Amino acid sequence: MRKSILARFNNWFIFTLMTVVIISIVVTSTILINFLRKEEVKRVDILVSALKFQQEVTSSSLEVQALVLQIYSSNTTIPVIILDKDDRPIEHKNIPQEVENNTTEIVALAKKMAKNYPPIELKFSNGNNQFVYYDNSQLLNNLRYSPYILGFFILCYFLFSFWFLRTIKKTDEGYLWAGLAKETAHQIGTPLSSMIGWMEVMKLETPDSEGIQEIEKDIERLRTISERFSKIGSVPELNDTDFNETIKENYDYLKSRISKKINFTLHLPTYDILVPHNKILMSWVIENLVKNAVDAMKGEGSILIAVFERNKNILVEVKDTGSGMTKQQAGNAFKPGYSTKKRGWGLGLSLAKRVIQEYHNGDIRIAQTEVGKGTTFRIMIKKV
Repeated sequence: MRKSILARFNNWFIFTLMTVVIISIVVTSTILINFLRKEEVKRVDILVSALKFQQEVTSSSLEVQALVLQIYSSNTTIPVIILDKDDRPIEHKNIPQEVENNTTEIVALAKKMAKNYPPIELKFSNGNNQFVYYDNSQLLNNLRYSPYILGFFILCYFLFSFWFLRTIKKTDEGYLWAGLAKETAHQIGTPLSSMIGWMEVMKLETPDSEGIQEIEKDIERLRTISERFSKIGSVPELNDTDFNETIKENYDYLKSRISKKINFTLHLPTYDILVPHNKILMSWVIENLVKNAVDAMKGEGSILIAVFERNKNILVEVKDTGSGMTKQQAGNAFKPGYSTKKRGWGLGLSLAKRVIQEYHNGDIRIAQTEVGKGTTFRIMIKKV
């Protein structure tokens, strides 16, 4: 228990740490972009001051003129447009080439820049004021989206990591179930061989005993169960084709062994259904569903097994009039280890799902359930 709490704490600690790292990266990127934006605004202010100085001072040394020209020339990234008071272009720099030779488009671009930053007015004593329009450099515009792009890639990384770890976990669980199943088959095999030997001895003494015949059927059933477990983890052969026969044999066996208070019925199509399947494993799935239905009804009610075709699929429905399930129970029904029964191990439906999905390329789900009214399980297998 303590180990579980520590493991959960470590998981939450790692999650919280990584979340803080991501938020820190995004916040740091935002702060950096804001800093660069302010620096560009400062550069524009210096440029405007230099232009104003150049136009106001009539006599200045060559050094001062060279400095002003250097300030103006050093701007190679920030787009700048200078208009007079009548919106006529005077000077422009770092704007798109397709706009440079079109006065109308230059003015339109300047007005568009004004939506991001208000123009800086150059006031002169003669009244011929000028307006300096500017915008972010292309680099700054690109950097503006970098936190979102970075966040997107980090999110993709986490989703991939989650998928990868979950896949590893599922693979490990698969090996665990396969190993457990094969060990169970091995353990059943030893006493089963002994029982078969003693059965032959009993048959020599009383060959016509009805009790011995029934025990022999149960021994054969144990042999089938042993085969079922031995096939988990390996690729079974789908060499049986008569689907109706498989369901009918399973129905006949179960009907003779469940309570007489249960109305157990079977609906099969009047024509043959030929679909490749493994009879032993398919019978296991049906038996699991029927036993769950019997437990849900507490030994009294109705169970219906129906087989029919829909489009290119073979459907098998096992419907009961039991206690039904809540949405939460239905959502967890096929998870390994989950059970609503006090003594249940939660393996039956999980293994049934594996048999249908992995070995028969089909699907199994809860088609309908309602608390107090019953549940319908549906198996779907594609018809070849």
